[in-house]
Amino acid sequence: MRRVVLVAVLALAATACSATGKPVDLAVVNSVERPQPVGVEVNPPTTTGAATQVPPCDPAASLRPGALPAPGAMPDGTTMRTIQDRGRLIAGVDQNTFLFGFRNPTSNALEGFDIDRVKEIAAAIFGDPNKVQYKVITSAARINALKNGEVDIVVRTMTATCARWVDINFSAIYYVAGQRLLVDKSSQITGVDQLGGQRVCATKGSTSLNKLRDSPAPPVVVAVDNWSDCLLMLQQGQVAGVSTDDTILAGMVAQDPTVRMVGPRFTEEPYGIGIPKQSEDMVRFVNGVLAKSISGGSWAESYGRWLAQAGEQSPPPTAKYRD
Repeated sequence: MRRVVLVAVLALAATACSATGKPVDLAVVNSVERPQPVGVEVNPPTTTGAATQVPPCDPAASLRPGALPAPGAMPDGTTMRTIQDRGRLIAGVDQNTFLFGFRNPTSNALEGFDIDRVKEIAAAIFGDPNKVQYKVITSAARINALKNGEVDIVVRTMTATCARWVDINFSAIYYVAGQRLLVDKSSQITGVDQLGGQRVCATKGSTSLNKLRDSPAPPVVVAVDNWSDCLLMLQQGQVAGVSTDDTILAGMVAQDPTVRMVGPRFTEEPYGIGIPKQSEDMVRFVNGVLAKSISGGSWAESYGRWLAQAGEQSPPPTAKYRD
């Protein structure tokens, strides 16, 4: 009897299901777009990086260094004495650019060629390279961080330009890079002149953005906060290429063997350390530190550790001074 009842219940359930027809898909997805990094902008407005008219200048020429005081004995009334009394140097840096400023996943420490420059400055002030408060900032935030007094220096693959000299000071040039193009190894693109109408990634606030707009075949510029976002978008096929300084791109190649740099350098990018406009004594001090680093071999040692793997050997730049 129980078996008869069970059969009847199953038959009734089957009849009820057939009465409702086939199951209906509540969401029909024809295509799926990969998620983009936060803050992506397509063809953002052009900016010069300066709030006022830009006078002509030699962006690579800085202030002549003076004699370096002994560590821990910064002269009264100087910017360096204020930093010494505070007990730490506040430095704006990157944590996403492999080889220059990145966070070591094993130690969680910030490392790279730019970080070495910060440590040299801290050692010159305190006698201790570790008396640093690192403030991680984006490319677009570098100028305002200095103007607003949030940091003492910015060491973040920052190209010295006349437009930026209007708002901040720069040290002597400590490295010269050049803009190139990064593509997937399967790409047929061999140079920036083949990018017309295609999506190419660069960071906000970088000189790379304007250089791409000036290209004979302007691409669709995709602006992001960090260079690591560009690499991610290239890996996912959301952009045809990434364009910035060759040393930054070399860091991406070291991280991902499926990408490659193509074409020659089409710009020259002289890197300087950003310093607030009112702190000319700090400019001269930092230039003294850089000169000592180059003459004493610390620059070459740091270059060998981080950048020798990036491609052609590069000697330290010759300092230029405007006074």
